[in-house]
Amino acid sequence: MEFGLLGAVEVRDEGALVDVGHVRQRSVLAALLVEEGRPLPVDRLLDRVWGERAPLRARETLYGYVSRLRKLLGLDIERSPAGYRLAVAPSQVDLFRFRAFVRDRDFDAALQLWRGRAVDGLESPWFDALRESLHAERLAAELDRNDAALADGRHAALLPSLRALAGEHPHDERLAAQLMLALHRSGNDAEALRHYEFVRRGLADELGVDPSRPLQDVHQRILVGSGEERPAGPRQLPAPHPWFTGRADELAALDRPGTVVITALGGTGGIGKTALALHWAHRHLADFPDGQLYVNLRGFDPSAGPTPPEAVLREFLEALGEETIPAGLDARAARYRSLVAGRRLLVLLDNARSTEQVVPLLPGPDATVLVTSRLKLAGLVAAHGARSVSLDVLDPADAREFLVARLGPGRVAAEPEVVADLVSWCGGLPLALSIVAARAAMEPGFPLAAFAAELRDQPLDALDTGEIGTNLRAVFSWSVAALSDEAARAFGLLGTVGTADISLTAAAAVVDRPAAKTRMVLRELENAHLVQQHVPGRYRMHDLVGLYAADLAADAGTRLADFYAATARAAALTLEPHKPLPEHESSHALTFDTNAAAMAWFDAEHACLLTEQRQALARNGFDVVWLIGRALNNYHLRRGRTTDDIEAWLMALRAAQAWDDRLKQSAAHRCLGADYIELGQSALGHEHLGRGLELCEGDHEAQGGAHRAIAWAAEFEGDLEKALEHSLAGLEQFRAAGHQIREAEALNEVGWRYACLGRYAEARTFCEEAMLLNTRLGHAEGSAATLDSLAHIAHHDGRHADAVAHYGEALALYRELDNSAEEATVLEHLGDVHAAAGEDEPARERWERALKLYREQGRDAEAAALEART
Repeated sequence: MEFGLLGAVEVRDEGALVDVGHVRQRSVLAALLVEEGRPLPVDRLLDRVWGERAPLRARETLYGYVSRLRKLLGLDIERSPAGYRLAVAPSQVDLFRFRAFVRDRDFDAALQLWRGRAVDGLESPWFDALRESLHAERLAAELDRNDAALADGRHAALLPSLRALAGEHPHDERLAAQLMLALHRSGNDAEALRHYEFVRRGLADELGVDPSRPLQDVHQRILVGSGEERPAGPRQLPAPHPWFTGRADELAALDRPGTVVITALGGTGGIGKTALALHWAHRHLADFPDGQLYVNLRGFDPSAGPTPPEAVLREFLEALGEETIPAGLDARAARYRSLVAGRRLLVLLDNARSTEQVVPLLPGPDATVLVTSRLKLAGLVAAHGARSVSLDVLDPADAREFLVARLGPGRVAAEPEVVADLVSWCGGLPLALSIVAARAAMEPGFPLAAFAAELRDQPLDALDTGEIGTNLRAVFSWSVAALSDEAARAFGLLGTVGTADISLTAAAAVVDRPAAKTRMVLRELENAHLVQQHVPGRYRMHDLVGLYAADLAADAGTRLADFYAATARAAALTLEPHKPLPEHESSHALTFDTNAAAMAWFDAEHACLLTEQRQALARNGFDVVWLIGRALNNYHLRRGRTTDDIEAWLMALRAAQAWDDRLKQSAAHRCLGADYIELGQSALGHEHLGRGLELCEGDHEAQGGAHRAIAWAAEFEGDLEKALEHSLAGLEQFRAAGHQIREAEALNEVGWRYACLGRYAEARTFCEEAMLLNTRLGHAEGSAATLDSLAHIAHHDGRHADAVAHYGEALALYRELDNSAEEATVLEHLGDVHAAAGEDEPARERWERALKLYREQGRDAEAAALEART
């Protein structure tokens, strides 16, 4: 199957045109295709398809389009929290084939792929901008083709297309120069000079500017009867890397017009800064007719210190033709600036150590400067107006294309799953990919699976060819060697963290420093591109950088585990002050003033908490395992994260079993039983619930909790009489224990089950007693649950206004508690009340909000049931 974007959007299956559907459905397909296999967030996809004119139920409409595309074309459109992702081979999409041909400088093949106006027929602000960008790519390819043809002496054959293009783009000065040169070399100087005058007048009248220096130079050379360029200046650029792939966004950033003449390319060691700089420079040689200067500043060279600016200036002055080199840094810098004034030069300063090393090497405003460094060079940006371009890893599609370019399509296609593993283990780091590719190229008879197995087992050992420049450990060590002692210590300690990322406060616990001091240390690591602040206040390392850090000798003890356990305890107690939780000490633990703050912390740290719980279990840190599992329970309930709750409780159960603590085991079994029942695993759920009741014999509060869990499970499975029986038993046990908050909750649950059985008078009596007790105790969550029950009773008693009022109060409390799971349920019930009263618009609005929350929480069964009846 082939996809066309360079014209009207079309799909062909073995050459036959496939009907993709109406314009919005084609828009969804095109928006996903251009991402080259990257996930596209739903909000961004909606904006691309509709802009500001999205319909009321745009998300539901979008889901329908995606579903139909899957069925119609058999496409694998994945959905994840990051958005929708459509993965197709680059060779299936004409846009990506076009770009590949351009990279290979096969311009004729590239331009033959165009069928007309790009993404023709798709209209939105985003598609308009995309179309303009793609047409700019096409024009750039045409101009590159023209340069190649002129260099090959094919000026006569080129003239017709040059004249046509010049008519379409009368202000493009590069195109004007090409047409003038072709005319001159064809013996038509008069027309060449007339065209120059036409362009000059157009620029003056419409833009108020004179022709650029390169166009004036062509004009002057034709006037004196020579089409040859003036003697070339220095040409010091190393050859471009032959297997360069990807980096479309970064290349576009470097191409972006403007007044910026200094660009700082930053990134960690091995990220491909020099490769990108050289690739861009060689693509733009024609823009720098006066030459290109290059120097490796050796900012992170293990064998020598950074090259002094004085030494670089001597080399530059000699390359520029100076025979007498002045002494002293300032004198050399002044002479250098004088020599390059007015000249269109490129100066590539590679591997800089600091802004101070770079500043003396900056020429005047006529030259363009590219600086690469492992540091961010903030001083260059702040004081000299440099543009900062930071390099991240290659995406999987570009990483695979790199291996294809290096090893050949046949070898890569022979082991597709192995190649995916190689790409994954290299994490998109170009140096790692280069090392793997080099080792595979040196052993052409070896299957790629051999290298993948080594990379999986010993990643850093596998990424070593035996030479210092292609040894990943050595490359990373050069960056670490440049750090301050405090930052180097922090880097090693962060290597002990097993989580995907880490917050500032957690990092402060690991390094055992105040948060303000830790922030400054992390800033130094950020500046060295050893950590990345991917969202404000959260930091992560590239997987391979993390493996290198983990190899360093560092011991953070249990500081991170203690921080997570103690802070999770504080957050859980904020949500449920009445819940008994064991003490846990950490000098870095956080406190919370509100439910919202506690829930926000759980949201941000959830993945890290589960990871730390697993690690604590592996080292027999049972106190941390139990406390994190217990603390997460209410959060999981509020967010509807049942599967995560099971994982946390299974680990907590193992800790309780290791302690031989029957009551803790009972608590874990009860919660696991309820979770499994909710997921439809009835037999397993009842097994846990039964075990939970057995283990708590003799403890009134624990027995009350066991009966409560069994009652909930019975109601969930439709046995309301059994649910009421165990609710009453639970109430009796809580009263015997003297636990008033649990008593209030049990009163409400008894009332609710009476209501489910249609016994509304009894139900109201129990729920009103529960409401009084909850109010007296200040138990907000109990009050919200009881208001929900009272609303249900009022609705079935025919008291519409009371039902709406009670549901409204419950909704406000759940929002204050940040309990989005119960918020969704109340919204659905409130919609039902409005619908029963014939109030269709309020009902539809509540159901739509409930449906949105159900989908966000992964509650597919509730979402499907609500959709089916509305």
